[in-house]
Amino acid sequence: MSPRSWTETGTKLFLGAVDGLSDADLDAPTALPGWTRRHLVAHVHGNAEALRRLLGWAATGVEDRMYAGPEQRAEEIERFAKVPAAELRELVHRSARALAGDMAALPDEAWANLVVTAQGRTVPAEEIPWMRAREVNVHAVDLDAGVSFADLPDGFNAALAADAAARHAAKGAAADLAAWLSGRTATAPALGPWL
Repeated sequence: MSPRSWTETGTKLFLGAVDGLSDADLDAPTALPGWTRRHLVAHVHGNAEALRRLLGWAATGVEDRMYAGPEQRAEEIERFAKVPAAELRELVHRSARALAGDMAALPDEAWANLVVTAQGRTVPAEEIPWMRAREVNVHAVDLDAGVSFADLPDGFNAALAADAAARHAAKGAAADLAAWLSGRTATAPALGPWL
């Protein structure tokens, strides 16, 4: 499978989990400290819109950042988390459809064009499907609505583990990760956020 297919299956998994929640269930906490399910759904909606901006940048060459800054991202999450449940569900479904349409419409040659992520990394647009695959798959688990990493494709889990290990290694945890992953120690290293 490819990042595009992981995005498609992850989107179905995430939206299916959201649709299985009652309105009251949306107010419950997630696996992410301080976020309710409403916050998480609002974030996934906002992420789709932000990635659509990057796809537009790749298509036109006109710079359009994911967010004007971290304040915009946080404000959008808080604002959308407060809308009525039916509207929130419609927003996350609509933005997912629009993002899929934008990915399908991006010309082949535009996937090589460079864009800048919210973390300030300059990457080719071909990384956008992987960015979205991470969001929808991992956040399907974070919803704490019955989806686990065992429900995700093995290829996705392997790619995610490699990505996370590389990012933690770059932050100074390489030796501890190597010892643990090679079975030389039974104690997992203490790791902070990976993104």
